Amino acid sequence: MATGETGFSDVFYDLVSVQYHSLKAGHDYGQYVRDAKNGGFDDIASFFEQVMKEDSERAAKCHQFLAQLSGTKDAGPAAG
Repeated sequence: MATGETGFSDVFYDLVSVQYHSLKAGHDYGQYVRDAKNGGFDDIASFFEQVMKEDSERAAKCHQFLAQLSGTKDAGPAAG
């Protein structure tokens, strides 16, 4: 288990990073959906909605893995 400067294992930190970016992007895509719909591009709006759904699923999966690692030595000393 490699532990970087954060005190978390690299894998734990990576999961947090993916989760963060998935959630942040999901928020940004909401505006993209509105822009596409306002422009009359329903197919593009559907694409953005699909991307939002995938990001939401990705964030949820990260959450599951983080819960699984939390409190174990595999999370690193900062998560213990």
